[in-house]
Amino acid sequence: MYLLGFDIGTSSIKATLMDAQTQKVAASATSPKKEMEILAPHPGWAEQDPMSWWQNVKLAAAEVLAASRVRPADIKAVGITYQMHGLVAVDKSGKPLRPSIIWCDSRAVEVGARAAKKIGPKKCLQNLLNYPGNFTASKLRWVRENEPKLYKQIHKVMLPGDFVAMKMTGRTVTTVSGLSEGIFWDFKKNQIAKQILSAMDIDPALLPETVETFGIQGELTAQAARELGLVAGTAVAYRAGDQPNNAFSLNVLEPGEIAATAGTSGVVYGIGKTPAYDSASRVNTFVHVNHTTAQPRYGVLLCVNGTGILNSWLKHNIVAPGLDYPQMNALAARIPVGSEGLSILPFGNGSERILENRNLGGLVRNLNFNVHTQAHVLRAAQEGIVFALNYGLDIMRNMGVTIRKVRAGSANMFLSPIFATAFATVTGSTVELYNTDGSQGAARGAGLGCGTYRTAKAAFSGLKKVRTIEPDAKQAKAFKAAYGLWLSALKQAMQ
Repeated sequence: MYLLGFDIGTSSIKATLMDAQTQKVAASATSPKKEMEILAPHPGWAEQDPMSWWQNVKLAAAEVLAASRVRPADIKAVGITYQMHGLVAVDKSGKPLRPSIIWCDSRAVEVGARAAKKIGPKKCLQNLLNYPGNFTASKLRWVRENEPKLYKQIHKVMLPGDFVAMKMTGRTVTTVSGLSEGIFWDFKKNQIAKQILSAMDIDPALLPETVETFGIQGELTAQAARELGLVAGTAVAYRAGDQPNNAFSLNVLEPGEIAATAGTSGVVYGIGKTPAYDSASRVNTFVHVNHTTAQPRYGVLLCVNGTGILNSWLKHNIVAPGLDYPQMNALAARIPVGSEGLSILPFGNGSERILENRNLGGLVRNLNFNVHTQAHVLRAAQEGIVFALNYGLDIMRNMGVTIRKVRAGSANMFLSPIFATAFATVTGSTVELYNTDGSQGAARGAGLGCGTYRTAKAAFSGLKKVRTIEPDAKQAKAFKAAYGLWLSALKQAMQ
């Protein structure tokens, strides 16, 4: 018996086929082979075609089936994880009416600010635990204000994962966790946030019905099965946003546990049992995947948009053609901690919530033409990402979150020895890397949702720690000085 997980990312779709009993990966595939396009018709905008996700889901599914030679009839269930906060608007036939406004799009910041003022900042934080910002609700209001004819055609709005699940099952549904990430959830009243709908004049009928995060959410239709090469009736049994799912994939489910990821964006995600918020909404609180009324579980999320995307930008625009990430890391390793005074602020991927939704852009400070080389830039970029994450962690610490141990997948930026050591040393935490990723987490989630695994312990019996990184005491002083310079550069930029 097998479980199939899909990760609907910003840069690609990843599929993993996992043996449910051994929890070994039978095959995995990524599509497209080159990063998916982000459309930016105007400054601060970021859009993707929802149908491109579906096309690449099909390609990834075909690749894992071909590589594994697993019979489709032996696949028990499908799980989905996805890029958070995006807006997909469809008509009655389920056809997207426009490109998805994705998570790093900044156009709705002012819309969210108006809504927060209308509701009242105190009530926003007490009930929603967040300001509306540029989350999904604000994006929908932006469409109402700026594309009124299109808005009238909307039958339902959904998140990226909801759209892919709809293509699979024909059902338009979401989860409470999904509603919370769109700022459609009232944590105090445990219901859809009527104050958001009222302040933004959004018809509640546009929101999908909810299903449990773990459970049979639908079954593959005959058409979807043909397109995916699977069997009609196969259960879709799990869905979650990428960051709650990343935490889940690392078995981060209980209060005090911390997960991190450093893909296109960088995130630290901590679990609590009581609702908490930052007074300026610079970090955000959502419903975690295993939340119940009897056992509440909340995820406090710190996000830095400009993480792996900065490293990718350097690879494609600055370094010599053909240079891969390990080679870039080797160049950066030649440079001492602190990059000899060079600081990079990695804020070139839209408005940053840790900066109260300001859009500073990516900034380079203290560049010396007589000292700094390409290698300095490569190291300063990785250090700058770590410093930005630690700046956000200070906000979480002030909320009472204790950070001693952080779990992460052995993937993306954590594959860089420079990044991993810098993160452990600057944050003062032990970093544990595991043999998992988002698509494997989605497969395990499907196993729980369809009943193959009765407990989380059973779902994670095959999860293995591959490496532990401790803070480097010898480099701590140099990192502290470099972080001080970086903070000074940030302070200047914020004035």
